[in-house]
Amino acid sequence: QVQPVESGGGLVQAGGSLRLSCAASGAIFNINDMGWYRQAPGKQRELVASVSRGGRTIYADSVKGRFTISRDNTKNTVYLQMNSLLPEDTAVYYCNTVGMKGNWGQGTQVTVSS
Repeated sequence: QVQPVESGGGLVQAGGSLRLSCAASGAIFNINDMGWYRQAPGKQRELVASVSRGGRTIYADSVKGRFTISRDNTKNTVYLQMNSLLPEDTAVYYCNTVGMKGNWGQGTQVTVSS
């Protein structure tokens, strides 16, 4: 399996925005619901948002109303628009299928300063 490639992270002040992108393998992307996960230092990796093949979205309570997940099925790419960022959103962000059936990529670091 090919690793996904996440990008778009960076350092931003609280209240700011970032847009993450993940280019995934077509073999994985085309048949699975996709998700964005994050892992903060000392914490377990958690699923923060998911999008089905048909575009139905689900969000963790901690990001609901601030984050928007979407996917482009023609590009095998999933996006995460993050607005009103908080310091507690600081983490490495990864994409994978719902159920974590694919390989993990390197992730992209998001750091939110207060």
